[in-house]
Amino acid sequence: MLDIKWIRDNPEALKHALMRRGQSADIAEATVSEAVRLDDARRAHLKSLQEAQERRNAASKEIGKAKAGKDEARAAALMDEVAAIKSFIQDGEAKERDLDAALDAALSVIPNPPLDEVPDGPDESANVEHHRHGEPRQPNWAKEHFELGEGLGMMDFERAAKLAGARFTVVKGHLARLERALGQFMINLHTMEHGYTEVIPPLMVRDEVMYGTGQLPKFAEDLFRTTDGRWLIPTAEVPLTNLVREEILDEKELPLRFTALTPCFRSEAGSAGRDVRGMLRQHQFNKVELVSITTPETSLGEHDRMLACAEEVLKRLGLAYRVVTLCTGDMGFGSRKTYDIEVWLPGQKKFREISSCSVCGDFQGRRMNARYRPAGEPKGTRFVHTLNGSGVAVGRALIAVMETWQNEDGSVTVPDVLRPLMGGITRLEKA
Repeated sequence: MLDIKWIRDNPEALKHALMRRGQSADIAEATVSEAVRLDDARRAHLKSLQEAQERRNAASKEIGKAKAGKDEARAAALMDEVAAIKSFIQDGEAKERDLDAALDAALSVIPNPPLDEVPDGPDESANVEHHRHGEPRQPNWAKEHFELGEGLGMMDFERAAKLAGARFTVVKGHLARLERALGQFMINLHTMEHGYTEVIPPLMVRDEVMYGTGQLPKFAEDLFRTTDGRWLIPTAEVPLTNLVREEILDEKELPLRFTALTPCFRSEAGSAGRDVRGMLRQHQFNKVELVSITTPETSLGEHDRMLACAEEVLKRLGLAYRVVTLCTGDMGFGSRKTYDIEVWLPGQKKFREISSCSVCGDFQGRRMNARYRPAGEPKGTRFVHTLNGSGVAVGRALIAVMETWQNEDGSVTVPDVLRPLMGGITRLEKA
């Protein structure tokens, strides 16, 4: 969420930012004007409440003087006025809450302005390659992961459809163990070498938690909701970031770095017809998430650090990948700048996203009311800066390992770094 004071002071900057994100000039103008209009109404109402309070205080004093002067008629008139003002203030407090809610609703759907260095563009075609690592394998006999998995007898889409419908997979045998080993390898790396604190968070959260990280109200259709009104998490970013909601931290505590290996649940609204084969785009998948809570001065440096942590996973698995900077039309609602890591899939013969690392500034901090007390400023507080990234998507890592380390006979070689977690198994072969 943006600061309404900043919007009032910088209306043209926000209009420009919204146009960079793909809004027309008219819509950008209307968005900014509506926010300012709602704030004007709120300010005018608060002023009227303040004036009413001042008049009530003054009239109360005048009542005492009138009674002291035995002017009962004057005292009675003043008491009637005070009663009317009291009623106005009580009604006004309810109206104040309505005006606050209307302003918050308008602010809650305005996206985060991108940093100046973010490339402009309408969609992923305008993303800019940052760097590459590794040499992509391109054997002419390479198969896609679902062909390999079914050939091994360890991936079953038909039975998954019987159990749950489309966009689910049953993984079994040594392939299931390989996916489990991938998640364990990642979480060990981030906690033991990268300094993240492991968390096992709730997988269901309340409305205000989804609001805090920006999933609500704008993206409700992308989520699954339980019958009691909770939401299944689409990513562990949601509970991890909200660990500091409504808190005031000391600067010396920062940065806080959290990681979690969790199932994630997404409705994949709007993805009909995309990646329908295999397990690339699922309603349920496992992911290792990285979250950092920082100060404004350190957040950009933390962004590069988080990217390096996610890259290290792919390096140790021997996977070729590239890093791209997302353009304004492809980046997420709450992001100021995003790096995507795209892993090479020999079966598809293309790079596919396996991690996104985003710096959000104080956008989520405001929504969560998460602040910190700067050193040397005992009375002042500032909103924290937040970052999140995949470290990485476990299911997609499984796909990449299968396709990269496949052999011509349909078997899959287990990367060296995973073998201790596989009980010494070095190759997946059909039973």
